[in-house]
Amino acid sequence: MTVDIDKTAGPEDTPPAGPEAIRAIPVRHYGRYVSAVIAIALLVSVIYAFSQGKINWGAIPDYFFDHRVIDGVLKTLLLTALSMVIGIGGGILLAVMRLSKNPVTSSIAWFYIWFFRGTPVLVQLVVWFNLGLVFTYINLGPIYKDYWSSFMTPLLTALLGLGLNEAAYMAEICRAGLLSVDEGQTEASQALGMSHSKTLRRIVIPQAMRVIVPPTGNEVINMLKTTSLVAVIQYSELFRVTQDIGQTSGAPVEMLFLAAAWYLLLTSVFSVGQYYLERYYARGSSRSLPATPFQKIKSHMLSLGRPKGGMA
Repeated sequence: MTVDIDKTAGPEDTPPAGPEAIRAIPVRHYGRYVSAVIAIALLVSVIYAFSQGKINWGAIPDYFFDHRVIDGVLKTLLLTALSMVIGIGGGILLAVMRLSKNPVTSSIAWFYIWFFRGTPVLVQLVVWFNLGLVFTYINLGPIYKDYWSSFMTPLLTALLGLGLNEAAYMAEICRAGLLSVDEGQTEASQALGMSHSKTLRRIVIPQAMRVIVPPTGNEVINMLKTTSLVAVIQYSELFRVTQDIGQTSGAPVEMLFLAAAWYLLLTSVFSVGQYYLERYYARGSSRSLPATPFQKIKSHMLSLGRPKGGMA
């Protein structure tokens, strides 16, 4: 006995309709528009105030690439680089000394950091420059002997004042980076028979760089601006040169604006380099690297053509 089954689909056999699309409406942030209008109004008012002042704006582009200004910029960069080399090298040494189990070594490092962080860098520069009033000669035995005034040049004074002061700050930055590495890493390397110096070089320091690099980049930018203090010891860096040009050209304020423009340009370039250096050392700590400025601009440009609504 066979039973015929009707294979025609009835109304109850049709699949149910899916949920209706939900149109997402972005929340309006009226506070942002108000704050933006206020910020633009303040900016316009400041620009208008300076436009009404007695400022010879044409003097800035006339002297912007003057050979004296360019020479001052190069000396500023040289002083920044050499001072940071002294600061980073001394900071690493002081950090290792501070973490040493030897109480004498750690106490010496602590005293150094306490002294140089506790006195202003301007005071240190002036003290180094005026030590010729205390010591007539510098006598290193058979190695070197000369008048103190001939030995302590403005460049050497600037390097000592900036580099030794920076070493105290870099010591704390390096110490924080070394302490950020888990102690198990050191114990595992010692179990494998690695020496203390090899453990620092191969295990600890590469992992600590992720913590050390960001504040070190800030210190480089800060050092670039701090070099302006050496104008008081007659070293011809950017700030000193623009001051001299301003006095001879009759445009002192304009030359200060020129110096500020150069500092902004140099710090902007250093900031870009710091960003990519941080991105490089973040490879082992994050799943995906942060987008570069060009990638962010590209994503924003592509998002302009997308519809505002969407599926939730």
